[in-house]
Amino acid sequence: MKNLAELVCDRVERRPGTRFGMAGEATPTLGQAVDRALGSMATLDEAGAGLGRRVALIGTTSDSYLAAWLALVLAGAEAALVNPAYPDELLAEMLEQLAPDAVVWSGREATESVAPDAAHLDASHLDRGEPTAAALADAPGLRRKRFDVAGWMHTSGTTGVPKFCEQTHEYFLRLGRFIADSMCFSEADTVLAPLPMFHINPLGYGVIGGLTGSTEILGLERFSASGFWPLVRNTEATVLILHAPPVEILKRATSAADAAGHRVSRVFFADPDFLETFDVPLGFSAYGSTEAGGLCHIWAWRRGERPDHPEGMSRYGGRARHEVQWRVNGTPQAGGTAAGEIEVRADRPGVLFSGYRRDDGLVRPFDDEGWFATGDLGRVDEAGNLVFIERASESIRVKGEFVPIGYVEQRFSSVDGIDDVAVWRRSSELVDDEIVLYVAGGTIPTGGIQAVSDGLPDFMRPVAAARVAEIPRDSGVGKVRRRQLADATVLEWADLAEAPG
Repeated sequence: MKNLAELVCDRVERRPGTRFGMAGEATPTLGQAVDRALGSMATLDEAGAGLGRRVALIGTTSDSYLAAWLALVLAGAEAALVNPAYPDELLAEMLEQLAPDAVVWSGREATESVAPDAAHLDASHLDRGEPTAAALADAPGLRRKRFDVAGWMHTSGTTGVPKFCEQTHEYFLRLGRFIADSMCFSEADTVLAPLPMFHINPLGYGVIGGLTGSTEILGLERFSASGFWPLVRNTEATVLILHAPPVEILKRATSAADAAGHRVSRVFFADPDFLETFDVPLGFSAYGSTEAGGLCHIWAWRRGERPDHPEGMSRYGGRARHEVQWRVNGTPQAGGTAAGEIEVRADRPGVLFSGYRRDDGLVRPFDDEGWFATGDLGRVDEAGNLVFIERASESIRVKGEFVPIGYVEQRFSSVDGIDDVAVWRRSSELVDDEIVLYVAGGTIPTGGIQAVSDGLPDFMRPVAAARVAEIPRDSGVGKVRRRQLADATVLEWADLAEAPG
C-alpha cells in the first residue's frame, strides 16, 4: 500500500462489519463510519478542504471525530490533529504557523478567530451527501503518493509554542505495520484505545495499527476508572493502548475483582503490578516520540517478570525497530555507554517525521548524517538495549499532557504584583507532576493568579505559588534555571486550591 486511503479502502472491503468507533451499545461498524466519511466528501471539497489541502482537526474523541478523520484521509487532505483543550490564543499562534485552508471542529464550539483566513466546519454536520460504492473506488486520497504529507501532530510545547511535526503516508503505514507485527494484531482482536486521538498512541498505535492488523477499533469519549473494566468486559476488548496516567489510576482506583472476567491478553505500557493485579499475560514497554517514527523501540514483558534495572519496566525501550538506528552520546548502541542524549536515524525515507512546519517552510532538525537528537536521556543496558531515563529538556506533565511552559509563564507574567515568574513541577500522588508557580514581588497576588488560572485548562493550572527573592536565571541569556527553583529559599507559600477567586 502507498497511502492511508488504500489501507482504509482495503479494510472496509474485507471487513465492513467490524466495530470502529466509540465503545458502547451503539458502536458503528467500519462500513458505517466510512459511509459517513464518504458523505462528507462534497462538503469538504466545497470548503476547499479536499485533495492536498491543509486542514486542522480540533476536537474531542467521538464517532464524529473519527468519521471526520476518515473523510480527510479519503479526500486526500492533510490533517493536523490539535489538542482541543488549548486556549484560543495559543491555538491562534499555532495555526498561524500551519496556515490551514480549513478547520474542522468536533465537540468544541468553533472559534473562527484562531484561523481567520480558513473555512470553518462542524464535524457533526459534514455528512450531508449520499455515499455510493463508486465514491469509495474514486476517493481522491487514493491518488496520494507514498511520501506525500498525510498530516501533522504537534509537540507538547515544553520549550515554546507547540510545533507541528510533519508526517507522511509512509510514516503512518510503517508505524502501523510495526505496531501490528510487534503486538501480533489479528482479526481476532478488539483494540481499545481510550485516549485523546490527537496523541500518537491512540491514533498511530490504536487506529492505524488496528487497521493494519484488521482488528476492531474502539475509543472512549471520556476515561472513567469506575466504568473501565465493565466496559472492557462488555466490549470483549483483547488489547489495551494506554499510557502512564490511566495505568496508575486503574491500579489505585480498581481491583482484581473489578477486572475479573476480561479477555485482555496484551496491554501497551507495561507495568509489572498492572499485569499481575489485573491478570494480563503480556505487556509492552517502548520508547519513541512523534518525531522518532511514533515508536522506535519496543519490548514485550510476561506477567510475573520483574526488571532488574532501577528505571523500572515502563522505562525499558528494549530493541530498536528494524528500520531505525540509534545511539547514546554519539556512540552506536553496540558500544555500550553511560547515560546521554538519545539520537535516532532511519535506514530509509519516511520512517521518521519530516521536520517541523513553520510559516516560512519546513525546518529539518537532522545533522548532515541524518541523525535526530531527541532531547531525551537514556543509556544502554548490558544486553545492548535502550533504557529511557527522562527528558533532557525541562518539562512538566500533568494528567498525561505536557504543559506549554512558556505560554503558561506568559499568562501569569501579566498579573499585577508579579515582578518575575517561572513555573516548575513537584511530584503528584499519581505518576505525573503538579505545577508550582514561583513569583518574585512584594506578596503573592492570589486573586490575580486565580483569575488567570480560571481561564486555563485544568492541566495548565498551578496548585501552589511560592514567593522567592528572585527567579534564578542564566547570566547570559536570562533563561530560567528551573532545576534550582526547588532549592530556592521560599519567603511565602500559597495553596492555590484554597485561594480566593
